[in-house]
Amino acid sequence: MLQNRVSFVGAGRVAGALCREMHMAGLSIHQIVSETGASSRKLADSCKASWSQDLTFTDATDIIIVAVPDHRLKTVLENIKCSMNSVIVHTAGSMGIDIFPEHMKHVGVLYPLQTFSNERKVVFKNLPFFIEASDNHSLILLKNIAEAIGGKVHFVDTEHRRLLHVASVFVCNFTNHMFSAGKEISSKAGFSFDVLEPLIKETVSKALERGPENSQTGPAVRSDHNTIKKHLNLLSFSPDLQSIYREVTKSIIHYHKSSER
Repeated sequence: MLQNRVSFVGAGRVAGALCREMHMAGLSIHQIVSETGASSRKLADSCKASWSQDLTFTDATDIIIVAVPDHRLKTVLENIKCSMNSVIVHTAGSMGIDIFPEHMKHVGVLYPLQTFSNERKVVFKNLPFFIEASDNHSLILLKNIAEAIGGKVHFVDTEHRRLLHVASVFVCNFTNHMFSAGKEISSKAGFSFDVLEPLIKETVSKALERGPENSQTGPAVRSDHNTIKKHLNLLSFSPDLQSIYREVTKSIIHYHKSSER
């Protein structure tokens, strides 16, 4: 069991999930620092940690995990006061290691490639963690902590991690937006989103089993322009959905024509 003492800045979805999982794995959660009140105090109490709004950490802290929105990260890091021996890391996929102030000597990135929600418990077993650090001591510490909660560790530099973050936007955020569009369109036909559930599950399963590039079906991959035109006419109630349909269709046609070369 790791004996490292872990502190967090932030008490949102990412911080909460990591904090609870580390506590369950036997790591010592030392401090929770957050501007929010009741929810962050509740998180601290559940992990037997102290709570504060002050970004000052005791010398007892081995690692400080900063899990705050990207736009706040630089300011938060600049205001942290801690031991020179503490390792300070952030969890952002799109931010580099160069965001840390120069006076911080042990820094890194602990990026879990997952979507987090307050109402859902994430499975950490084999969850990919992409880590980067300024020195070998910090790198080993991050590796050990990620593996202690069941994570599968990958060592990656900033630019490649940023590309993975873009990939995650496509497969998660964009896909979820497509689900929202499908829900809106199915409601126009008088049906709830549930009617699409078997199709969604089969689509995801097939993409994981065969590869998404080998699983594409529908009018675009067949270059069925007659059906495509009919679909665009049916979407006349929403210029935004027409635009999305038109651009994604063009992309699918181009992708599969290029693949045939």
